[in-house]
Amino acid sequence: MPYLFGGLVVLNAITLGYYLFLQQPTTTQTLKAAQDNITQPLEFINSAEYIPPIIGTRE
Repeated sequence: MPYLFGGLVVLNAITLGYYLFLQQPTTTQTLKAAQDNITQPLEFINSAEYIPPIIGTRE
């Protein structure tokens, strides 16, 4: 039983290493279509000025 568990751990490590480091990601058709549809970037509004002061400060 310990050999089976050890073998599964080694197999899992090999599979994880393959998918993380060796396999190159492929772009799918839906990703290409979504990237083509993006024409304007998202707007960013800095809302930090609307955050109330920390409790205990005198502002």
